[in-house]
Amino acid sequence: MIDSAFPHLIANSDRLEDMPAVQDWLSSRAGSLKTLLASHGALLFRGFPIKTVEDFDAFSMAFGYGDFTYQESLSNAVRLNFTPRVFTANEAPPEVEIFLHHEMAQTPISPEKLFFCCLSAAEQGGETPLCRSDWLYAAYKRRHPQWAGKFESLGLNYKIQMPAEADAHSGQGRSWASTLSVETAAEAEARLGALGYTWQWQEDGSLITTTPVLPAVKTLPDGSESFYNQVLAAHLGWKPLGNAAEAPLSFGDGTSIPEQALTELAGIAKEFVVPLAWQDGDVALVDNHRVMHGRYPFAGTRKRQVVVCLAREV
Repeated sequence: MIDSAFPHLIANSDRLEDMPAVQDWLSSRAGSLKTLLASHGALLFRGFPIKTVEDFDAFSMAFGYGDFTYQESLSNAVRLNFTPRVFTANEAPPEVEIFLHHEMAQTPISPEKLFFCCLSAAEQGGETPLCRSDWLYAAYKRRHPQWAGKFESLGLNYKIQMPAEADAHSGQGRSWASTLSVETAAEAEARLGALGYTWQWQEDGSLITTTPVLPAVKTLPDGSESFYNQVLAAHLGWKPLGNAAEAPLSFGDGTSIPEQALTELAGIAKEFVVPLAWQDGDVALVDNHRVMHGRYPFAGTRKRQVVVCLAREV
């Protein structure tokens, strides 16, 4: 059963009217807010005076987390920076659904916390679905222990195709040079080798990379297990790669994941999804290790603008 306190709502009941007052209020409560986050998985701040990316930057900074910049990440999403810490969540077209995932779980380097801010809500749709991966994995393990055991023991390999030039029409359209923070093919190969990847250059100049074995399950500080990966996103949204139409996802030993195992997982996940319907000025703080997120398609003449700040524990 889904906890009605997910995400946990924190309203501006003190009627704080300016960002210095908000920052002081947050800083003085940072410890208790982090405790709430550890328990609930996501906090929704509503009614605070957040109008601009600079307001959001100041809001997120008050928690004292370390920065996790877009430039240093291995995110394959095309994003636009507004400040060194704040950038767009994803530049994929509005009709494209972004399926449930843990941010950058398909890479060896991922953030621990995510701040989302809605500067302008969509007229129709555009909700951010949230899903507790600890609840999902507990249910999946109970109903399908054999499949859960394979995910846990074998881990995962991801294949990702990085284009030669950025493709803003794709949810995975960041170029290989930008993704790897390099300028030449030789530098790209050196970076990939250091990270434990293998790779294949394609005739069109794109690059297909295969990760080292990455875990599918993460044990959290409270002892619970989280299905920390990109399995649902890869199963529902990623396309076969290259001329050989290689599968983008496999178990860590290279064997295929049974289609039924993925279908059952997607069905169970629906039981735990809570769509976050944005209001202007909302901020959501999400524990990336415990909670998956996505994006529903949206429409209307009013531009949806949701920006993000990624963070790490200090």
